[in-house]
Amino acid sequence: GSCRQRCCPGRNNACWAPGTRRARCYCDSYCERTGDCCQDFHATCRRAAVGCVVGPWGPWSGCSSLCGVGSKARSRQVTIPPRHGGEPCPDLKQRRGCLGEHPACGTAK
Repeated sequence: GSCRQRCCPGRNNACWAPGTRRARCYCDSYCERTGDCCQDFHATCRRAAVGCVVGPWGPWSGCSSLCGVGSKARSRQVTIPPRHGGEPCPDLKQRRGCLGEHPACGTAK
């Protein structure tokens, strides 16, 4: 079977070609795990693999608590999604602890 012009990301049961002895071979990136890739999968699809690209981190949010322990969050966006079995995207969100110190909290901590 041949993957010419048919490479699919992830697990896609519709992404197959007729193989030998009436068996199907697959052109999705999951076929590497299951061992049922078409003969030309690596030459055809790996060459077309595109890894995920993300943008810069945005600013941290304000603390979720005005007084005491809370959390801040920030995020980033995917600029180029992964294709044809390329590297998956890293985390798009981060969270960290913070201490709310609003003037109305008073001096007790």
